Amino acid sequence: MSMNTLFQEITVGQSASLSTTLTQDILDAFVRVSGDCNPAHTDPSYAASTPLKAVVGHGIWTASIISRILGTRFPGPGTIYLGQTLKFKRPVYLGDEITGTVTVSQMDEKGKVWLDTTVTNQKGETVLEGEAVILAPTSRYALPD
Repeated sequence: MSMNTLFQEITVGQSASLSTTLTQDILDAFVRVSGDCNPAHTDPSYAASTPLKAVVGHGIWTASIISRILGTRFPGPGTIYLGQTLKFKRPVYLGDEITGTVTVSQMDEKGKVWLDTTVTNQKGETVLEGEAVILAPTSRYALPD
């Protein structure tokens, strides 16, 4: 079981990471769920004519790895996502493995936590950076593995 981390257990500098690979199945599912069928994400012929030269993943899909870390890993279940800034630095292509990392940068006495957020590709290049603000969990909850 994956146990959440309570506010009182969190310290500045604490971090967590998670990796995933952009596959065609994931891209197709995101198109269905989001309704964003921009040809940059769905049409290889069109995408080849753009500056990116190939189909790319949605920036918001890339950002979703941050939400996944916060809601399932650290702090985990019970986390309330209050806000997020995002700067998209590089595209994510089919087959790219991305790694999201969240690192606690500050906290207040009311349960708010600020985290630096980064996503890198398999080459170690930053594809996304930003800052998340959350309310950390105050009661214990576990997710099955």
